[in-house]
Amino acid sequence: MANDVDELIPTRASLLGRLKNSKDQSSWQEFFDTYSRLIFGVARKAGLNDAQAKGVLEATVASVADHMPSFKYDPKAGSFKSWLRNLTRLQIVSLTLKGRPASGEVNKSSAGEPESTAQTVDRVWEAEWKNNLLNAAVANVKQRLDPKKYQIYDLQVNKGVPAEKLAALLGQSVEEICEAKRSIEEMIQAEVKRLEEKMI
Repeated sequence: MANDVDELIPTRASLLGRLKNSKDQSSWQEFFDTYSRLIFGVARKAGLNDAQAKGVLEATVASVADHMPSFKYDPKAGSFKSWLRNLTRLQIVSLTLKGRPASGEVNKSSAGEPESTAQTVDRVWEAEWKNNLLNAAVANVKQRLDPKKYQIYDLQVNKGVPAEKLAALLGQSVEEICEAKRSIEEMIQAEVKRLEEKMI
């Protein structure tokens, strides 16, 4: 399992280098821990059921493993994130095509399905990527904060407790509560930016 919360999303060049060794089980486990939830979630939101999404996850990881021995990361050719999205999209579209009628039976409503599926995957991938990146940033910031200070943010943002009620509960002013929330939001946005800069 990945020990570093930073690895919830960013892929370091060092991890890609280690994946070239197919017997490096800890690196492959780190890769799986980092990306399995993202790939599975994208497949589900693209309209696949649990079993199909699991199949997409397995096929995508197998495809990464097949490509790794000769894989050379070139930032000019695109990011690893885009390459992985394309592999995932290929598996989802392929599975979608398998469920379509034979070519002679294709009707107008299904004719544009592969393109529509690919566009859905791209849209969902970006949303899921940003969500996972935000979750990684929140987890990193939470580790650095006094638990009581993070609780103010959590109660306001995740539980919807109004600032006035929170101020009364914690014996602080509304201004202090609002300032604590604003400060943590700024820290999270800075962490999102830092994680984005680390990605390849």
